[in-house]
Amino acid sequence: MRIASLLPLTAAATTAAATATSAGCKTLNKSLSSAVFAPSSTVYQYEAQNFWSNTEIMSPGCVFRPQSAEELSQGVKALVDAEAQFAVRGGGHMGIRGSNNIDKGVLIVMSNLTTLELSDDQSVVSVGPAYRWGDVYDYLETYDLAVAGGRLGPVGVPGLLLAGGINFYGNQVGFGCDTVINYEVVLANGTIVQANATSHSDLFWALKGGSSNFGLVTRFDMETIPSTQVWAGTYTVSAEYIDRFLEASATYAANISDPKTHIVPAVVPEGNTSVGSVIMFYDSATESYPEIFKPFTDIPAVSSTLGFKTLAEFAAETGALVTPHINDIFVAGTIKATTYDDLYRGISIINSTFAAQLPSLYAQIPTANISIIELDWQPIGASWLEASESRGGNALGLDKDQVYLCYAEVVEWIGSEYDEIVGDWVVETTYKINNATLEAGLYDSFNYMGDAAWFQDIFDGYGQENLAKLQTIAQKYDPHSVFQVLMPGGYKIF
Repeated sequence: MRIASLLPLTAAATTAAATATSAGCKTLNKSLSSAVFAPSSTVYQYEAQNFWSNTEIMSPGCVFRPQSAEELSQGVKALVDAEAQFAVRGGGHMGIRGSNNIDKGVLIVMSNLTTLELSDDQSVVSVGPAYRWGDVYDYLETYDLAVAGGRLGPVGVPGLLLAGGINFYGNQVGFGCDTVINYEVVLANGTIVQANATSHSDLFWALKGGSSNFGLVTRFDMETIPSTQVWAGTYTVSAEYIDRFLEASATYAANISDPKTHIVPAVVPEGNTSVGSVIMFYDSATESYPEIFKPFTDIPAVSSTLGFKTLAEFAAETGALVTPHINDIFVAGTIKATTYDDLYRGISIINSTFAAQLPSLYAQIPTANISIIELDWQPIGASWLEASESRGGNALGLDKDQVYLCYAEVVEWIGSEYDEIVGDWVVETTYKINNATLEAGLYDSFNYMGDAAWFQDIFDGYGQENLAKLQTIAQKYDPHSVFQVLMPGGYKIF
């Protein structure tokens, strides 16, 4: 684990940083005063609270809200000159404390970087980091288009794409980052570059899963996907069918024969029982109930929202399944296998281990204070990884000859007094799941960044070759480690 990316600075460094932070706000005010906001301002009070999770609410020294990439460039140079710590917030959806906010430092918010426009032939959409995916889908719906973005409308654009980007269209196009054809990036020295397949191609590759270790992205140019409607929804079954539900999940993962599909099956505890609930997506405006979903739809449903709808409507529907402005933790994990038997065994081990841990959580937190608790899986196999490879690949390091089941433990609760209890519980639960899957020969070290927790390694799971390559690229574009030291939040490659 790269402890430096997750823990505070030493006492001496913290004292120096506090002094520099005050200088940072003063320096920004000298030349960019119209974009700098003090704690007494209404802009500060709004931006300092504009996060998905209460976990991220902190007290920055000032808020810097640039109007353009050029203004952001000036601000970065000023902060570097002042040696001031800063954090950067795009959509504000990641719930790890300090990942996109900071105490006493400068909070850079991307709220006014609002590019959202199509190319003349409508094959590419340019998206600024201010947006959440629901905004993008609403815009594209007018043109009967979509992109391989977030599966929940409230998820932020930059965080998802810089983490890789699991999406509904993955079996056709790969990760969301694989569909990005150009990044506009502000580097540590303030230079603004265009990173693509022919210009700064090493940086282009590194941004596909390398997060914010290289620069601040001010525009993503993405391939569009024709889309009028999709057939999609959530299908829920009762506890008596959980075994069949897990079998159906393993069956799909073992043979993803229809690239127009994607699923997110989840086991959702409800008191002393559980339900199985699967998000289903089928990229068709005319066909319903594809054969590959039959193992699920043959199970009697408690409820179903399956039907034709636009992607914007569906992302709003899935976004409503989670609750904003409370406390949450996501924890990532992965198993890999090549056969149905092993995938089913892995799913069952994870589910039973997770379920065995629930009584200890319920004993410490009133059930009324637990908004959501669930365990979900995201299958990634050959069609997905071949599509990724065909677009030049990315930094994630996944093997197209394996099937990966990326899973997420999700807890959302009300009451900050329970933060430590939930934190300890997920650490212990994850340790037990990892040990169980390792013993079964199914464990994989890949942790999808978009679902990861503060205590997890990310870049070791990309493989040593890819990690070394990322480090070399970071040293080239950020030789003074600005994004490793002055921006303490997020997952670091050193």
